[in-house]
Amino acid sequence: MNNHEIDYKIFGDDMQFVEVELDPGETVVAEAGSLMMMEDGIEMETIFGDGSGGSGGGLMGKLFSAGKRVLTGESLFMTTFTNTSPEKRHASFASPYPGKIIPMDLSEHRGKIICQKDSFLAAAKGVSVGIELQRKIGAGFFGGEGFIMQKLEGDGMCFVHAGGTIHKKELSAGELLRVDTGCLVAMTSGVNYNIEMVKGVKTALFGGEGLFFATLQGPGTVWIQSLPFSRLASRVFAAAPSRLGAKDEGSLAKGIFDVFNGD
Repeated sequence: MNNHEIDYKIFGDDMQFVEVELDPGETVVAEAGSLMMMEDGIEMETIFGDGSGGSGGGLMGKLFSAGKRVLTGESLFMTTFTNTSPEKRHASFASPYPGKIIPMDLSEHRGKIICQKDSFLAAAKGVSVGIELQRKIGAGFFGGEGFIMQKLEGDGMCFVHAGGTIHKKELSAGELLRVDTGCLVAMTSGVNYNIEMVKGVKTALFGGEGLFFATLQGPGTVWIQSLPFSRLASRVFAAAPSRLGAKDEGSLAKGIFDVFNGD
């Protein structure tokens, strides 16, 4: 691998953004739509895939790289930001929802991290963003994060975002951890990931925790999020009135609606 070496700072608490410092000629690659701001002298370009294959891969190589991203539910395109000026410049990237940004140096994790499909934010150019197929069918059909997860490979910096508070846990060899499937953010390649059904019919149907949870077995490192976006969205949807003015929470909106309609 030959990743660009980038410096960075993370700002904020629950609504974070990361500021990347680019030396002349350095490039960072990011998800489309994640840019917050950038200084003059940075050139932005939309590319197929992650650009890690360089210019020697040809059209088919680029299409294959982009196609892998489609399987994870992401866009065909990513955006690169290159410092074309003779001085250092800065570009900032923001999380799409409240939570934390996790900086990861892939060289410290044997060159590979497996993460949920929508968690990647940005990385030094040269980091490969691909797909990781779970070996067991059960993990795919019932895992909450789907049969396909993202894998980040290389020896540079990458940035992953997740919801709520992030807990990093080191698992020793053979140590087992059970996690709600939506709370799993990322893990190192040595962690064995599987899906286990909740025991007991009453617990499964009325426990409120779902029918399945993820089992993570060490050795390795796992990152857990306290508030998955899917959980937050489901609570908001459940609390929303079914129609305007149907619940007390909608009385203000109903009043405004009546004013504009002359009532």
